[in-house]
Amino acid sequence: MARLLSLNVGLPKDVSWHDRTVHTGIFKQPVTGPLTVRRLNIDGDGQGDLGGHGGENRAVLVYQRESYEHWRSELGRTFEYGQFGENFTVEGLADADVHIGDRFRIGTAEFEVTQPRVTCYRVGMRLAEPRMPSLMVAHGRPGFYLRVITEGEVQAGDEIVRTEVGRHRMSVAAIDALLYLPDRDTEQLEKAVDIPALSPGWQGSFRDLLTPAEPEPVGWQGFRQLRVEAIVPESPSVTSFHLAAEDLARPEPGQYLTVRVPAGVRSYSISSDSYRISVKRDGVVSTWLHDHVKVGDTLDVAAPRGDFTLHPGDEPVILLSAGVGVTPVLAMLHALKGTGREVFWLHTTRSTDNAFATEVRQLSPAHELVHYSDNGRLTRENLTDLPANASAYLCGPNAFMDDMREALIGLGLDPARIHTELFGARTAINPGLVGTATVAPHQPALEGTGPKITFSRSGLTVAWREEDTSLLDLAEACDVPTRWSCRTGVCHTCVTPVLSGTVVNRPDPLEPPAPGSALICCARPETDLVLDL
Repeated sequence: MARLLSLNVGLPKDVSWHDRTVHTGIFKQPVTGPLTVRRLNIDGDGQGDLGGHGGENRAVLVYQRESYEHWRSELGRTFEYGQFGENFTVEGLADADVHIGDRFRIGTAEFEVTQPRVTCYRVGMRLAEPRMPSLMVAHGRPGFYLRVITEGEVQAGDEIVRTEVGRHRMSVAAIDALLYLPDRDTEQLEKAVDIPALSPGWQGSFRDLLTPAEPEPVGWQGFRQLRVEAIVPESPSVTSFHLAAEDLARPEPGQYLTVRVPAGVRSYSISSDSYRISVKRDGVVSTWLHDHVKVGDTLDVAAPRGDFTLHPGDEPVILLSAGVGVTPVLAMLHALKGTGREVFWLHTTRSTDNAFATEVRQLSPAHELVHYSDNGRLTRENLTDLPANASAYLCGPNAFMDDMREALIGLGLDPARIHTELFGARTAINPGLVGTATVAPHQPALEGTGPKITFSRSGLTVAWREEDTSLLDLAEACDVPTRWSCRTGVCHTCVTPVLSGTVVNRPDPLEPPAPGSALICCARPETDLVLDL
């Protein structure tokens, strides 16, 4: 007979972790007496990061006494109920025996199993065992979430009665392994997306696995030398460099090239239907290109990359840019000429720096608006007569992109059809961290002596430090914007393209990333590296 052994609750709070502050609700304590379970959580309970926890599909977290005993034996430690962040510590209901969609009655409430627990870094933080997210998946003991079907009261000691078995009888452990471990079975993926009770996020992940995106074509590994065929001033601050590419595949409109010169490494959008980069003089590398490169010189160039690319279709296209953000959408305008698609060209810049004005007119977009920032910012009021069924491509500074995205959504565009390309580093994903200030990437306080690590989007090269356990640690020491969640090679949030060099994993991730990329939470350098970060 399954029983509720311990009822655990706790409100979110700020805790110190690695000299940072994390807002988390993982600290749960057992309580006595009955509590009311409601649609979103239990009275007296809460979640800190609502992006990854909580909500109707993750109202109650369950973990098992048997798993506590497993970890006591495996790790040689004792634990208190609630320490894994669960609301219900149960006897029985093993992850291998409970199915997605199973329903249970506990006390006067009824519940439905929706998904395995997503084991982020906070469980490792709570248990002072950083490996825990990976271990819980590898050992098939993630625990699971419940949706509240009928609100009611529960208390420790209540019997747990299974009232319904989920469709296809796919266990929590099997669903967890299907997402996070390699060698997936297509038939099992098809069954998983056919479980109505499975939470939408997990269903979406399995649909993506059934119809994986085409791998980004990479023309060559590492850097190769390309000859500069022509240098063309486009404005007082922007110069185009035309690179010889007779034997190279045509780049996708919207992609970028990463260029390595003695002054450093930077990425520049391709600005036409050939290998042309148009560089604004605004930094060390761009200044070096302006001042030193001559026709006939060669540049070290990595293959075209990037997923900000023009999608096929016949709907209207809005190309919206600010300043030198014009370059990737200009390549899209080249690709759209002659296709018959209606094109709206919207660009804002200083009146003294309107590069490519003549070229744009020759490409003849159906609708053209150039807004000079001397007269104030481009606003929603400037966006008129745009079709709601269009796809939009935006490139420019972060604030511009945020404003324009909001304006386009307000005009009726589908958010899924609004594509953006940011200058420089990608937006960070650091769940639960609070009070973090935006600091420009910089050399670490303590410099290393190991291989050179170049963060190409951030324009920074640093030496590897043996005290860092991973490339993620080094990036954080330099305030390079990073993306992560589990920090142990499970979730792949931190996957990063490797433009050149090789890495070694310590520990090995549960599933290796695609060739040409690294999970920086696990990876350390074997050689000098250039990372698209």
